[in-house]
Amino acid sequence: MTDVKPSRRADRAAPAELTAAVAGPRRSPVLEFTERFGLVILLVAIVLFFSFWGPTSALFPTAANLRNVVANESILVIVAMAALVPLVAERFDLSVGAVVATSSVVSAKLLTQLHWPAAAGVLAGVLVGAVIGLVQGVVIPYFKANSLVITLGMSTLLAGVGTALTSDTTLLGVPQSLVDFGNLSWLGIPRPVWLFVAVCAAVAFVLGLTVFGRRLLAIGSNGSASRLVGIPVARTVLLSFVISGALAGLAGVLQLARTGSAAANIGAGYTLPALAAVFLGSTTIRPGRFTVLGSLVGVFFVAVSVNGLTLAGAKDWVEPVFNGAAVVIAVAVAAVLAKRRLGAER
Repeated sequence: MTDVKPSRRADRAAPAELTAAVAGPRRSPVLEFTERFGLVILLVAIVLFFSFWGPTSALFPTAANLRNVVANESILVIVAMAALVPLVAERFDLSVGAVVATSSVVSAKLLTQLHWPAAAGVLAGVLVGAVIGLVQGVVIPYFKANSLVITLGMSTLLAGVGTALTSDTTLLGVPQSLVDFGNLSWLGIPRPVWLFVAVCAAVAFVLGLTVFGRRLLAIGSNGSASRLVGIPVARTVLLSFVISGALAGLAGVLQLARTGSAAANIGAGYTLPALAAVFLGSTTIRPGRFTVLGSLVGVFFVAVSVNGLTLAGAKDWVEPVFNGAAVVIAVAVAAVLAKRRLGAER
């Protein structure tokens, strides 16, 4: 039997065929574009719809309504940034809403009852959030505890602490300088907007351009491999929770500035919308990854939708239903996209 030698042309073709087989079939550019920017396109479509739809066309596209929506969502944006940081490392923080309430209450008590200077009260609120994050950041990675269970337990604990601090009442009498910051404008733009833009820029810088951010991403992709290559996983996760707590504390102080009051139950309305925004954001721009820009799109997708429906006369139950549905759909889509991304990387 004679040996059959492959031709040189076949030898040259084999690597190309092998590469194509490994990479899989090419995806349509239109499909890739739709996957990356589908939520952005949908956000633009919703804005246009409510701008021209009869029941909302008179109020929705006005500058006053736009300023109102952006200013009202400034707190939620910062809470979403708080939830985002540990999520990059695949750790959940379900305590962000409770930290908002606790920080707001602590600052309010210091300002209204002990008459601290406004700056000191603000700093105290942020520090309270950071300390809560530190406690969780020690327990979760160093004791190898489940982040969902620990942060949910902390949320329940803080709800009780807030009720004890306020005696189940609303704290009033916040200094006017703080209230002015929460409600006035600079250069025609609400002051809280300047704050959340600065926070988003800082978080984007930390996650995208620092060693800490790259370590968080590596831990989220593969925690075991991260340990093997020498990444200090526990310390990095701890720091992510400290940052999360500090940002949630800042959101609590901003909430105090916006409303001029503090109560123990205000945090319940922030956790789910923040997570909805972050998971919605992971389905756009860079599908399968948690990003600052994607989270912003997620926040305002929900906010604009709810605002338009409210102006159209929708009932109060629409917002929680919308937020809950957004979480369910976004988590499902994010899981599919993450699995697809991991498969592509392998």
